[in-house]
Amino acid sequence: MIRRAARAAAAAGLGSQRRETPELCILLAGDEYVCELNARYRHRRKPTNVLSFPAAPVFAPRLGDIVLSYGVLCREAAAQGKSLAAHAAHLTIHGVLHLFGYDHHNRREAAAMENLEISLLAGLGYHNPYASVPVRHRSKRPRLPS
Repeated sequence: MIRRAARAAAAAGLGSQRRETPELCILLAGDEYVCELNARYRHRRKPTNVLSFPAAPVFAPRLGDIVLSYGVLCREAAAQGKSLAAHAAHLTIHGVLHLFGYDHHNRREAAAMENLEISLLAGLGYHNPYASVPVRHRSKRPRLPS
């Protein structure tokens, strides 16, 4: 599934460009390792769900490396009521698109990137990850007397 998601995103990132088949490495790592990478390269001392490390153009057709944090993926998928496979596919696509230069620093860039992610995920049979997740109804608790 991660390979399928990466291939779909790579094909979209290439568009009509005729280049060699892109290469990339995807690492599924623990939270502690991802936390170290995030601190070293982004100066944020916490694990994150995905990190992308683009390769220099001289290394083409190598795109770069993607690191997925297994623990964060599991927690986020559970909190959002999604399958781990769907969430991992989404973040793989997100990471690959970053390697192609897509970003989300402003609303226009974010909308373009999100729309492409939604389209690619639909092609893989997954729902829109940005759609609101229904809130689980809690059982009614008795009110305390005032």
